Amino acid sequence: MQLKIALLGGDGIGPEIVAESVKCLQAVAETFNHTFIFSKGIMGAIAIEKHGTPLPKETLDLCANSDVTLSGTIGTLEYDNNPDAKIRPEQGLLQLRKELGLFANVRPVKMFPEIIKHSPLGKDLVRGTDFEIYRELTGGIYYGEKKVSEDGTSASDLCLYTEKEISRIAHRAFKAAKRRRKKLTLVDKANVLETSRLWRRVVKTISTSYPDVTLECLYIDNAAVQLLLNPTSFDVLLTDNMFGDILSDQGSVIIGSTGLLPSASIGEYHCMFEPVHGSYPQAKGKNIANPVASILSTALLLEHFGLKEESKAVIASVRKSFKKKILTPDILGSSKYGTDYVGDFIADHITDIDDDMNMNDENIGLGKSTII
Repeated sequence: MQLKIALLGGDGIGPEIVAESVKCLQAVAETFNHTFIFSKGIMGAIAIEKHGTPLPKETLDLCANSDVTLSGTIGTLEYDNNPDAKIRPEQGLLQLRKELGLFANVRPVKMFPEIIKHSPLGKDLVRGTDFEIYRELTGGIYYGEKKVSEDGTSASDLCLYTEKEISRIAHRAFKAAKRRRKKLTLVDKANVLETSRLWRRVVKTISTSYPDVTLECLYIDNAAVQLLLNPTSFDVLLTDNMFGDILSDQGSVIIGSTGLLPSASIGEYHCMFEPVHGSYPQAKGKNIANPVASILSTALLLEHFGLKEESKAVIASVRKSFKKKILTPDILGSSKYGTDYVGDFIADHITDIDDDMNMNDENIGLGKSTII
């Protein structure tokens, strides 16, 4: 297979972790006889510095004309600490998602047994955790009209959703649940928000088309609590843009590090893969960033294009790095291994799947995730 892959390193540790993902994709291409053509673009703070905009037209065109986009991370302390900034790095990412129509963000959360002891919640609680978050990605409060009063003493953000926006991601989530354990949890705040009441009405109507999938509805506050008290009770979570953003970060607590969570952003014609975590500017250039979330995002990428064996090989190599404790400091704390060493190890062992890893039934697919 030949794929044109747009690479957006972004800010902070983004370029470092994307570089390790490229190593792994190159190893896959060599091992399985594929051709991956990489082209680089810029987005975020680095794009603001060079072009005055977080998403230059050249970058948007590159992504639109590529088969897939692999993105790093966006944001810097300069902008994080300046609430008055008129142009922000994150605006580039939001615009890219909107322009490419990436409405469905899938975030798999599963605990690997090799690192279960590193979860802050305890082994008995998190053992067997395996759920997916389906986050609506191009609507809601992040994209709604924003206003600030002339005197700067009041502000508002409009949260707007349409039945069409809710319906298209709800169908994807129900189909995923149907392939998995047949349970879907809608997370909203329908007791106080009209948009949430619309979500609940639309999702309940759609649920009649999936009679073998059990639908439950939880308010966001209760869902946040239940994720930490009983994470194994969830299968597929469906929610809006902001709630999905928050809950997926909570998922990283369950497994022990944000450096382990990948994601897939899918639209009708385009797709993008990126780690869930932020740009971690404090670690930039220190060779301590965890590349695993980005590397596992490449496994999702490969699975998306039907390259199942290739995806399994990447996951198996990641698990081998866990088994041999080739981990960055965010997992072990006192780890001596850096970003590049971990990336090299995983890339070098992509073809080496041990029988004792029991990988035959592992699948990172968007409908049947078996990663962290």
